[in-house]
Amino acid sequence: ADTVEYLAGKGVPLRIDPILEPIGLGFATSLWRYMEARKIWPDARLMMGIGNLTVLTDVDSAGVNMLLLAICEELDIDSVLTTQVINWARSSVRECDVARRLAHYAVRQHTPPKNVDSRLVCLRDVRLPERDAADIQELAEQIRDNNYRILNDERQIHLLGGGGHWQGVDVFELFHELMQSAPTNVDESHAFYLGYELCKATIALQLGKNYEQDRALEWGHLTVPEISHRRLRRSRSSSSQQPPP
Repeated sequence: ADTVEYLAGKGVPLRIDPILEPIGLGFATSLWRYMEARKIWPDARLMMGIGNLTVLTDVDSAGVNMLLLAICEELDIDSVLTTQVINWARSSVRECDVARRLAHYAVRQHTPPKNVDSRLVCLRDVRLPERDAADIQELAEQIRDNNYRILNDERQIHLLGGGGHWQGVDVFELFHELMQSAPTNVDESHAFYLGYELCKATIALQLGKNYEQDRALEWGHLTVPEISHRRLRRSRSSSSQQPPP
C-alpha cells in the first residue's frame, strides 16, 4: 500500500497486481487480496496474471479462463497476463477473448452467461438430439437405396442402408457385420469413408457429443470445418461419366 501511495503521489502510471497464487499455494487468499485492493483503490487500474492458474493446473484451460475473466469483469480488472506455451493452454488467448466478451455481457445485462455464446463449450455439445430406438428402426425400414446412414443415440451407433440395420458400440464389429452381408457397393474408397465417419461417431458417443454424418464434430471455437468427401466423390464420379467435349 505504501508503494502504491508513493508512486501515485509522484504521478507515476501504474497497475496494481495483488498476485494470483496457484492452487495449493494460497489461491483463495489471493482472490481476497484482489477484492481488498479494489475496495482500497476503487479507481486504480488492476491486473491479474491468470497464467499462474492455467499453466500450473492440470486441467483444460477454457473453463478456468472463463471463471477468471468473470472475476476480472466483476472487479473491473482491465489487464490480464497469460501464456499459451503449455499444450493444454495453447488456445488461451482466443479463450480469453471469448470469455471477456461473455463476462462483460453477463455483468452489464445482469444475467447468467448462458445461451449467449457457446464457443467455450468445447469437449461436449450444448445439447443432443433426442433419438428414439424405435424411430431409428422405422427409418431403417424405409431406406431402400444402398447409401449408408450413420446415426447415434445415447447408447450406441447405428449404421443403416439397403434394408440393413447394424447397431452397437464396437465399430470394428459393426463393419464386420456389414461385410458379412456381402454388400456390392463397398469398394476401398467407400470403406475408408465409412471407417472415418464411424470413428467420428465413436468419439461423439464417448464424449456425449452430437454426431452428424458428413459434418465436423463441434469443438466450440476450435472447430475445423469439414469438406464432405462423399459429395465430392459423387461429383467426381458424375464428371467422369460425362462424354468428353
